[in-house]
Amino acid sequence: MLTAFVLIVCESRRISEVAHAIAELPNVAEVYSVTGEFDIIALLRLSDYESLDQSVPSGIAQIEGVIETKTVLAFRRYSRRDLAAGFDIGLS
Repeated sequence: MLTAFVLIVCESRRISEVAHAIAELPNVAEVYSVTGEFDIIALLRLSDYESLDQSVPSGIAQIEGVIETKTVLAFRRYSRRDLAAGFDIGLS
């Protein structure tokens, strides 16, 4: 399973419309409107790299109002439990 974060710049008047369209695409797990350099961040859960091609350049980037996308692939996930264990030095 691959996890990808797609950082999206879109026309400011269409943020809500674009976010809703992205949320309906296959492999999209979550969509957020955000502050800063990007307008939307989409979290994708993918079974393989071919799905990434279908989801981003052939999917998200084709939605009217999308200006630019940047994709970041995750290579490791940290949960609260993992983080707590990392700071545990074994003292009781």
